[in-house]
Amino acid sequence: MGFCNNARDREGNVIRRLLPFIGFAAAETWTTAAPAQEIKLTLADQNSPQAWGPTNALQPWVKQIETATKGRVKIEVFPSQTLVKGPDMWRQVRAGVVDIGWCFHGYWPDQTPLADVISLPFLPTKSAEQASEVLWKLYEKYPAIQKEFSDVVPLLLYTTSPYFLLTTKKQVKTLEDLKGMKIRIPGGPPTEMAKALGAVPAPIPMPDMYQALDKGVVDGMGVPWEAVQGFRLYEVAKYYTMVPTFSAYFSLCANKQKWASLPQDVRNQIMGVSGLAGAKFWGKNFFDTAETDALAKIKAGKHAMERYDVPEAEVARWRNVAGEPLWNEWVKKMEGKGHKEARAILNDALEMLKK
Repeated sequence: MGFCNNARDREGNVIRRLLPFIGFAAAETWTTAAPAQEIKLTLADQNSPQAWGPTNALQPWVKQIETATKGRVKIEVFPSQTLVKGPDMWRQVRAGVVDIGWCFHGYWPDQTPLADVISLPFLPTKSAEQASEVLWKLYEKYPAIQKEFSDVVPLLLYTTSPYFLLTTKKQVKTLEDLKGMKIRIPGGPPTEMAKALGAVPAPIPMPDMYQALDKGVVDGMGVPWEAVQGFRLYEVAKYYTMVPTFSAYFSLCANKQKWASLPQDVRNQIMGVSGLAGAKFWGKNFFDTAETDALAKIKAGKHAMERYDVPEAEVARWRNVAGEPLWNEWVKKMEGKGHKEARAILNDALEMLKK
């Protein structure tokens, strides 16, 4: 009996010494067996996945989000308007048809009118990266701009590099050459610019522009290099008039209800690669880097290209007609709608762009 009692005592002591390790091992096994649930988000885009912008901005950003969330978030991209048409994007994001949408604000000129400040013509914009940074900082500073986006959750805002002119039948060299020409232009301030310059604005969706140029529906368009590359516009137009006119802007917006359903740490991780950092990344990689590749494609395909760099004295003529006068008209219009901060927003934009 003594031997049995001693054996049982020794066995009990061994078990008691092992209990903390057994508990730890069990907890570790439980943790490994129950990873955080994967979150799937849908993203609708109007652009081709092979285009410069999606290849160099959208797809890397999706990977950045997956890395930042340690693989917890997976984003399924629906490109080329396969899920949502570009002009319908804002409404469909708001309705929850898609979780995240690539939004081109030129489709909705009265929807975010204060944010339109960044698309006023002939601002001293140096690059898309710079203008994108300015736009996001204005959004962060002014509650009135934030209110314009209150139906959705903007993950980032970004802009194009300054648009130049691409035409099919003649080279535009002077202000007078534009008179009566039908030019595709986004809505908002760019439309007013086209009118002031004597052109006839045509707000046609970008995916339809190849055919519109090819069939002569329009005489030309305002365009950044990314669109020339992404939509192969070099195949249907050969006259390039290099005059910096305006920048269009975009947003990556999330559905409010879907965003609210995400864990707070996941939202923080997504915004860690979005917001200001995302705005600068998208502006630079979607637009600023596109010219080299567009020119390479033009050369490789032996497409006709006649480039004219408008002299500064002539640019000044355009600016005097459709630059500062339209800035003041925009301020007056915004103040007439009760936006007393319009002048301050413009002044802040100009100050930041001049740096």
